[in-house]
Amino acid sequence: MRIGELSDRTGTPRRLLRYYEEQGLIAAGRSANGYRDYDERFIDRVLQIRGLLNAGLPTRIIKQILPCLDKPRAIYFADATPEMIATLTHERDRMTDRIRCLTRNRDAIGEYLDAVLDYNRADAEIAASAESSSDRL
Repeated sequence: MRIGELSDRTGTPRRLLRYYEEQGLIAAGRSANGYRDYDERFIDRVLQIRGLLNAGLPTRIIKQILPCLDKPRAIYFADATPEMIATLTHERDRMTDRIRCLTRNRDAIGEYLDAVLDYNRADAEIAASAESSSDRL
């Protein structure tokens, strides 16, 4: 598929896709006319990259862990320097903390929403009951 289709299917601007390619995160073949040609598998790859970037990982780390996301997995342990292991440990722990915070916030919003909906339902029932009573008079 061409870059425009990959952009449309992933919601990722073309410019960002070119940047991913420059960083070695994705690779495009080239058609006879020189247009980029992406394999279907890059749809998931781009979505994974965006998720990892949104989680705060730098592209240099993403590039190293992307093989872990492939099937079959191709993990290169020679790349696992002590600095990279420390960075990944830190990022994993930071994501875990963020997940806890997001879960807590989601639950609080859910409780508030439930309370508002219950209140609105009860208010509507009272209004309906009052209207029904006034119709009888």
